[in-house]
Amino acid sequence: METLSDLWATHRSTVAFAMVNTLFALSTYVVLAAGFLSFSTVVFAAVGGFLGAQLVVHGYGLPLAFLAAALGGLGMSLIVAAVFLRLNSHWMALASLALVLITRVVVLNAPVLTGGVNGLSLPIPLPMDWLTGVLVVVVIGFYALHHSWFGIASRVLREDPAVAACMGVDLRKVQLIAFAISGAVGGLGGVAMALLLQFISPDTFFLGIAFTMIAATVLGGSYHWFGPVVGAVVYTALPIVMQAAVPQVQDVANGVVLLLIMIFLPRGLIDPRAFRMRQASRHKPA
Repeated sequence: METLSDLWATHRSTVAFAMVNTLFALSTYVVLAAGFLSFSTVVFAAVGGFLGAQLVVHGYGLPLAFLAAALGGLGMSLIVAAVFLRLNSHWMALASLALVLITRVVVLNAPVLTGGVNGLSLPIPLPMDWLTGVLVVVVIGFYALHHSWFGIASRVLREDPAVAACMGVDLRKVQLIAFAISGAVGGLGGVAMALLLQFISPDTFFLGIAFTMIAATVLGGSYHWFGPVVGAVVYTALPIVMQAAVPQVQDVANGVVLLLIMIFLPRGLIDPRAFRMRQASRHKPA
């Protein structure tokens, strides 16, 4: 029992970061599943993170901070969607990167709201039960969405927008809902990250975390909601494993493992199509 306690104390922060990265990956996935590559989750996370951090700093409780962060991210996503849904997919990716840069400039020049270059220090840490509860609710929500009309419509839309339109799918409605979900989940991830670090600054939500979101989503598999969950866990835990196994060449080993996964599993670790093909081959008559 003591060994388990020591193990948990050693890796608690890794587990917590994996859970927060899961929120970011799911936020990125839901827009990607609707056929768009967007880095806007970084912006939603920044809005939710700073809004929730301000409430915590001023003495409000965690329920209000998380609720405000989700609503803040949702509101920002609707504004972004109103502009971005007019763009093609590649232009949207570039525009979202530009928006990340603009957001950082705004954060730096609004010290009353964000602390500016000095950032904000949070007086309380993130309780693990709170993080677990938020993640469980989000995961259950994605499971339900996957089996809903929205999940079916978004998968058809991603594979072939023309076929989706012929089937009567309202493309803009599906895409708008995808952005709204991404905004709310991204906002939750933002305040969770701020509380986990107990500090938030302009560098907290910048290009580094944008790469983490995309890498975790693609690594785990962007064709099923469970892929980003697995991808976030693997992407967060891989540096720890490599540091213990080959500390001298940790960074090289990380890159090699990621490249091997991308080469031999181009659709990610969770691939529904490959699973169906394996199932069919098992039941195929000799």
